[in-house]
Amino acid sequence: MPSPSLIDVLVRTAASAGCAEPTRLRHALELAADKHQPLMDAVVDSTMVDEDAFFAQLATGLGLPYAENGVGEAAEGLHSRFPAKLALRHRICPAQVANNEVTILTYNPFDLSARQAVGQELRKRVHWQIAPRHRILEALHQGYGVGAENFEELLEGRESGDDHDDLKQETTVLDEADEEATVMNFVNQVFREALKERATDIHVEPLERDLRIRYRVDGKLLEVPVPPNMRLLQASLISRLKIMAHLDIAERRMPQDGRINLELDGEPIDVRVATIPSVNGESVALRLLTRKKFDLMALGLDDKTEATIRKLLAAPNGIILVTGPTGSGKSSTLYTFLKELNTKERRIVTIEDPVENKLDGIIQIAVKPEIDLTFAAGLRSILRGDPNVIMVGEMRDQETVEIAIRGALTGHLVFSTLHTNDAVGGISRLLDMGIEPFMISSSVRAFQAQRLVRTLCGICKQPAHHEDSHLRTIGFPLEWKGKLFKPGGCRSCRNTGFTGRLAIMEICLMSEALQDKINNRANSIELKAQALKDGMVPMRQYGFRKAAEGVTTIEEVMTVTAASE
Repeated sequence: MPSPSLIDVLVRTAASAGCAEPTRLRHALELAADKHQPLMDAVVDSTMVDEDAFFAQLATGLGLPYAENGVGEAAEGLHSRFPAKLALRHRICPAQVANNEVTILTYNPFDLSARQAVGQELRKRVHWQIAPRHRILEALHQGYGVGAENFEELLEGRESGDDHDDLKQETTVLDEADEEATVMNFVNQVFREALKERATDIHVEPLERDLRIRYRVDGKLLEVPVPPNMRLLQASLISRLKIMAHLDIAERRMPQDGRINLELDGEPIDVRVATIPSVNGESVALRLLTRKKFDLMALGLDDKTEATIRKLLAAPNGIILVTGPTGSGKSSTLYTFLKELNTKERRIVTIEDPVENKLDGIIQIAVKPEIDLTFAAGLRSILRGDPNVIMVGEMRDQETVEIAIRGALTGHLVFSTLHTNDAVGGISRLLDMGIEPFMISSSVRAFQAQRLVRTLCGICKQPAHHEDSHLRTIGFPLEWKGKLFKPGGCRSCRNTGFTGRLAIMEICLMSEALQDKINNRANSIELKAQALKDGMVPMRQYGFRKAAEGVTTIEEVMTVTAASE
């Protein structure tokens, strides 16, 4: 166990830096010491003291310089200036490298093994500076890339022909045992980081001279720093992903689809895998499907919209259609509705392509066209199974819609989706599919169109100024302009200014007047005019309200609603 004096130093330093509970911190450090865990990490992980303030105070107490600059200078060209294994193993980062001198950032000045390794490896005069852990780790990530600590091991594994053929489990558990395999270690780290960054997708893309990895976060693709020469590992990395997804690793000319079941820190995660052959090799798209806790309150609805939705969910029968383009959150909205209705008194059955999230207490069927289990065939079977509530993943054809209407007219509550730009467009879409107007007007209760907007980071958002003329042009109420914000950028949001997404929507309810318009085959302009007269709030206006609440920005709302206006 480390000498009590080191714990004393750390506790005193934390107290000087503003730690309100030094006794609790001491206890946490003693527990960490008993488990042979690094004490500096224990201080930061305790969250009992501000990290930057603590390390600044520690530098003062030890008489060492404190690095004030950000990570940019330290990370730039890092892999070419400093050995990756040395930096990553000891979590140190060079700030300056000259011919005979090097300045190194550390957050653990008490790590003698790091000092010895640097002395043996570099044979240079070393100047040490203290920096916060988050700054050093970010510099290492930016400079060397995700999984860089495994890079040399991966190359060694590839050269020795170690394919890790023992991976044949139905579920791959990402734990310490898997860390022994170098290829799996790299793959695991990519998954871990993607989940930490709240990514919904991972893209592994071979380029002409490189291998690119990108995460989709809040709807935007972000390139991930990767070690140099990652292209050398393209075959082993993609083969590993295909093995995990139970795909044919020998087939490289045809697209393949598969699924990976992961368990990370006790949480099950499903990964949909799609490979696409390209001129530079196979590209792999990975959709991460975490077991979300679907909750109506989490949709961020205003009181009026929430009341409208709850009234629709309380209906004994009818069709409720959620519309929007791919990636607009339609499936998540439907899952939220089903979760709200999921009681012991209701039998809920779904047919989906594919089943994206598994819901306890709900019977879920996956479409399998190869055995003629289509939406229409599955829906017929469901109606014979005494359901109360039915969810159809998508209304793709006339036959499916007609069966769903039959189900709604015989006492079932049916949910589904359509690909349209706005709510009223759902009516035109059904008419275009050959559905009779009276069948639409008598069975559909509501069309709900939606889009996803990025939500502002609550830590760094800043007041925004917009010219009155611009606000008038876009139809934004001038009385709300003093409440607008714009993105900032901080460590919490990865300097994007946004964290998370929220649905903005419009709901077109089926009124008697709208039924008459549909039955008389009114055009889309007349239908929308009637819906607005009935009280429908346009999606853009709904989004403007969210912008005025400081939840998102005007620019986000304008971008996602451009096609619906």
